[in-house]
Formats: sequence, C-alpha cells, structure tokens
Amino acid sequence: MGRKKKSLARPRQPDPRYGSDLVARFVNNVMNAGNKSRALRVFYEAMDIVGEKSGKDPLEVFQRAVENVKPYLEVRSRRVGGATYQVPVEVSPNRRVALAIRWIIHFARERKGQSFSRRLAAELLDAFQEQGGAVKKKQNTYKMAEANKAFAHYRW
Repeated sequence: MGRKKKSLARPRQPDPRYGSDLVARFVNNVMNAGNKSRALRVFYEAMDIVGEKSGKDPLEVFQRAVENVKPYLEVRSRRVGGATYQVPVEVSPNRRVALAIRWIIHFARERKGQSFSRRLAAELLDAFQEQGGAVKKKQNTYKMAEANKAFAHYRW
C-alpha cells in the first residue's frame, strides 16, 4: 500500500440525453476501444427499445434495473493460519454500482443473436423485473455470503 494520500475521483461528465451520472458510468463501461460515440449510440438505442417494450420512462427502468442488481454483501477470501476462508463483507456503495453495471453488461454480451443494443435492452428489462443473469448472479453472491456466515468474525 502506498503512503501517499488517497487519489480523488475526477468529476464525470453527465451524458448528453439524460444528464445522469449513472448513465455516464454505464456508457463508459459499455465502451470498447475508446469508441464512446458508438457506446452512446448503442445505449440510447437500447433505452428506446426499453421505452417501447415497457411503456414506462426508460431512465426509471434503467435506474430500477441497476438498483435490483446491486449487491449489498459479497465474499472476500481471507487467509487465516494456513487456511483460506470466504468471509462475507458489506459492499461499499461505489462498488455496488460498479458490480451491478459490470454484471448487466456481461450478461447482455453473453446473450445470443440480435444486436448488442437489443441484448442490452432485454437484460435491462429482465433486471427491472428481477429476472435474468445479472439478478441471478446477485442471488448467488448472497447465497455464498449466507453459507459462509460462520466466518464473519474474520472480517477485517
């Protein structure tokens, strides 16, 4: 660990259409090889599809989807006396959002067929309805934390 002070997070430019910081974070994670305009276009197409299919405000659906995927507990490996334990720990608010975004994008990319914007829209709609791969990943994370609750006293 460095002895210098903790680096400050630089302010992020909100996205052009919604003016949301969360959308800007999401688009930055979707981005491939620095092609932000393509990532924005894909995201906005996905949001249009979400708006059509759900009949609700797409930004609300998106925020609710991210909220449904956010994990509050996870397991971390902790080495104690030659044995490695999976210790359940609370997830910091910043990491919660980062994990939710990463999982949604990962499971959207894993879907077969269609364009990425359609797959992303489908994953967002599934997450909104508390279904899909990203929500399943959150539930598996909780199951792991619950199963290893006995090692909670090793928390650091």
